[in-house]
Amino acid sequence: EVQVVESGGGSVESGGSLKLSCTASDIGDTPYCMGWFRQIPGLEREKVASIDERGIISYVNDVEGRFTVSRDNAGTTLSLQMNDLKPEDTAVYYCAADNPWSCDLGDGYWGQGTQVTVSV
Repeated sequence: EVQVVESGGGSVESGGSLKLSCTASDIGDTPYCMGWFRQIPGLEREKVASIDERGIISYVNDVEGRFTVSRDNAGTTLSLQMNDLKPEDTAVYYCAADNPWSCDLGDGYWGQGTQVTVSV
């Protein structure tokens, strides 16, 4: 059974830090393509950061330099270290994973989401 399980999140004041983790299983060959997305109510879901099957990392512009994404050696656990958090980072954060042969996170497997709230 495919599983994508997130942990972390919570509430923090502006300028604070949080770390999210996500573990995926039974998707297929590793390393998994994995990424973090976020959604603010009323807005479309956006990709925050991702790692592809080759280990190439990408970030959305407004988190680069503040967020760091990493994947473990097994290629199944993804972390997102979020520093210098801002109120506009407040959202539900979702982890997505896919096998390395298709690497299509949008059509991949998704976690249940975890709330991140940053207060002024």
